[in-house]
Amino acid sequence: MGKVKVFSDSTCDLPLDLIAQHQIGIVPLYVLFNDESYGDGTDITTPDLYKKVEETGKLPKTAAPSPGDFIKAFKPHIDAGEDIIYIGLSTKFSTTLNNALLAAQEFPQGRIEVVDSQNLSTGIGLLVMRAVDFAAEGLDIHTIAEKIRALVPKVETEFIIDTLDYLHKGGRCSGVARFVGSMLKIRPSIKVVDGGMIPAQKFRGTRAKALQGLLDTALTQKGNISPERIFVTHSISDDGPFLQAELRKHTKAKEIIISRAGCVIASHCGPNTIGILFIKK
Repeated sequence: MGKVKVFSDSTCDLPLDLIAQHQIGIVPLYVLFNDESYGDGTDITTPDLYKKVEETGKLPKTAAPSPGDFIKAFKPHIDAGEDIIYIGLSTKFSTTLNNALLAAQEFPQGRIEVVDSQNLSTGIGLLVMRAVDFAAEGLDIHTIAEKIRALVPKVETEFIIDTLDYLHKGGRCSGVARFVGSMLKIRPSIKVVDGGMIPAQKFRGTRAKALQGLLDTALTQKGNISPERIFVTHSISDDGPFLQAELRKHTKAKEIIISRAGCVIASHCGPNTIGILFIKK
């Protein structure tokens, strides 16, 4: 049994210090502005992205890493005798995971496990961190993959969208819906269910009211939140510490981590998006 190397992609939105501390391998997706291609988190940051959108008035396109990108990332670790578990972006959102599967076929059988998170952002990150926990316990990649797949349906991911402009630019919201939403100060929340995104709630009024609604929704399950960690993930928002403090008061989570969404996730939801993500017992 080889040493376990945990991999994900840039959409897992884990803080850089956690990635470095646990030596998590990250394969970046791509952000495309016209003819320019940028590695998510390596060549472009979320503030850079929002600045470019303001300047151009257009959203970038995003693209999956190629099988070759995964082969390049995996090979040094396989050559060093490490076994790999890769936990990636839902197949309903991207071909990223399928490209990782193609790459895994280029290596000896049984050396790489590929797991569909059926999630995005730190919904993936939660599973990646649990894989890190299991690897620290000395479990092999096949056992870890089995345990992670069992946790996939237990991940709760819900975000408040602060502005409908990005959903409109991305073709996910009509001009009429954007206008009405802006007039009535409606902030929708989006949940991840069965690997895809669905509208969950509509918070009308102030942002503070929407934040409290998001928090209250999470706390309805406070007795069922797995205690390892909760993520508060945002795309350039100052409200993370408020949610973190409230979650500390009302849950028994050992860690409540604030993280910033990377460029791929941020490009779809817009600035000031914020979410609460956890695993259920």
